[in-house]
Amino acid sequence: MGKHNSHKQIINRLKRARGHLDHVIKMIEDEKPCVDVAQQIHAVNKAVLNAKQTLIKDHIDHCLDPDHFKNKQSIKDSIEEFKEITKYLS
Repeated sequence: MGKHNSHKQIINRLKRARGHLDHVIKMIEDEKPCVDVAQQIHAVNKAVLNAKQTLIKDHIDHCLDPDHFKNKQSIKDSIEEFKEITKYLS
């Protein structure tokens, strides 16, 4: 796969989401209102989803670039990989 341009950005997003998730756990331990906790869990979920979408889009740009293909087998391999990664789109 190799390193893509977006990897550093994705790592930073996930680290922020991890810190945010730690805060949500503390909120639950401190018995904060459920509505507030649910709102924060939603925010963490959205941050992780955005990181995933960025990773997949970058993968498509990088790995389906015509310059990436060396022969018919590499095209077939990339198509199969694309089919595999699409199950993570939702």
